[in-house]
Amino acid sequence: MRILLLNLYYPPDTSATAKMAATVAEALSARHDITVLCGRPSYDPAERRPWRLSQTEVAGGVKITRLGSTDYPRFQMKRRVLNYLSYVLLAIPGALFLPCDVVVAMTDPPFEGIVGAIVAMLKDKPYVYNIRDMYPDMAVGGAIVSPGLLARLWERLHRWALRRAKRVIVLGEDMKARIIRKGVDAVRVEIVRDGTDIPPSGAPAPLLDAEIIRTIRGDSRFVLVHAGNLGFYGAWETLITAVRDLEADGVGLVFVGDGAQRAHMEAQAREAKNVRFLPFFPANKIPSVLAAADAHVITVKRGLEGVVVPSKLYGILAAGKAILAVAPQETDPASLGAKFGFAVSADPDRPAEVAAAIRSLAGDEAKVQDMGRAARAVAPDYDRVKELEKFVNIIEGVVRA
Repeated sequence: MRILLLNLYYPPDTSATAKMAATVAEALSARHDITVLCGRPSYDPAERRPWRLSQTEVAGGVKITRLGSTDYPRFQMKRRVLNYLSYVLLAIPGALFLPCDVVVAMTDPPFEGIVGAIVAMLKDKPYVYNIRDMYPDMAVGGAIVSPGLLARLWERLHRWALRRAKRVIVLGEDMKARIIRKGVDAVRVEIVRDGTDIPPSGAPAPLLDAEIIRTIRGDSRFVLVHAGNLGFYGAWETLITAVRDLEADGVGLVFVGDGAQRAHMEAQAREAKNVRFLPFFPANKIPSVLAAADAHVITVKRGLEGVVVPSKLYGILAAGKAILAVAPQETDPASLGAKFGFAVSADPDRPAEVAAAIRSLAGDEAKVQDMGRAARAVAPDYDRVKELEKFVNIIEGVVRA
């Protein structure tokens, strides 16, 4: 089977979608011929490429065609739009010359789903839309795009793309519910979670870095950790306000990572002695970061249910750690956490409720340990290998049909 995968970012880009596109492409390449149509590396790439209208390479059994898009760095937001537009202008005609049996599109650039639908229509091929981030909902929710004519036009085109797709692959139950509310038949919406790597039975535990654990824990008796991007999606003010009042309880909150909201969050937490910010640690130190916490925080602002589906959930489960979900009940961390007992949740608009939830954890060590055991028990249900197998089966089913 010949598969054409569209996504602007692909390694050596280091974005989450680049890494996931590579993971999906490698899984598909085990049984099929796959071509990835991407742009020049621009998202904090490990290496850059000279400009060519089009250049092709093969890596790990995957054919990669890179188009001559601009490669402005990701932090130059206005110029980054040119990366998007130049890629799209080249991708639509470029895709017409690439033979395939099915077109698969992800969500970089944010309107890639629409591009994929256009390409599939012009080639008269079935279309599969893998939604990593929900646009334009995310752009409007993050105040990147104002509600108005542009947002309405974007939403109309997006719904057209959803209707064109033979299958829409989403990241969780909350995202599936949101897609169905847009008028998509539920039988065409499939859930494939990012999952996590589950070590085989009897495998040795990962080596932990005691210095990193000491750095994260500091002097706090009970440590909450939020590890990951600090973007617009989180209920940061609610979380910081809640924790500020728990200093006397020995509760500390540590943010490990960076993002567009970090400076604002640091300003809000300036007077809070029990809130700290640390940079990202190397990837091989992730087990130590996960182990350092008594409980991990996952947060989603109200209104972004199903727009943002935090993939960090699965790594936390595999580490056997309790979760505090500062998120609406409809989100997967809150609903799955309540179902399986690995999380407590609190309203992202109510600091007092969040503080009460944290106290319930900090004051009950046995409860936290039970939640950690529940997390570890359910983690194998989200094995990344099994999830990728679902993805491959969906693509094959669409072509057979």
